[in-house]
Amino acid sequence: MKNLRHSRKALSPVVASIILIAVTVAVSIAVAAWMGALTTGFMATEELKITNAEFSDTNKVTVLVKNTGTTPVTISEAYINGKYSQHNPTDAIPANGQAFVEITYGDNFVDGASYQIKLVSSKGNPFVYTATAPTQSGGGD
Repeated sequence: MKNLRHSRKALSPVVASIILIAVTVAVSIAVAAWMGALTTGFMATEELKITNAEFSDTNKVTVLVKNTGTTPVTISEAYINGKYSQHNPTDAIPANGQAFVEITYGDNFVDGASYQIKLVSSKGNPFVYTATAPTQSGGGD
């Protein structure tokens, strides 16, 4: 009986080590490929900075936007104080480019009031800016 137990053959330590190293290398390659794909996806970023808002009419505002991201950005929607507002269509704003966007608000602006301007890209990313409508100086002294 003792001879039967000792006669069974197992993997030698060298073969077992080679198999473990091969599995480790295969898993490492798979993880590196997956991380590389994730990194490429994250490298292309949309980022708009609204640098100025000029209230040009009783219900229009023109905003200057600069694309500080790495991909072109197309503005698909505009909101003022959460209310959908019409805006002039713009071409895709290239990386490091800038554009003027004219937004028409449904109501008249109130002098000295703050307004939240939100632009939404075609990918659904929101870009928010708060501006204050100028106070119109009233007539003579």
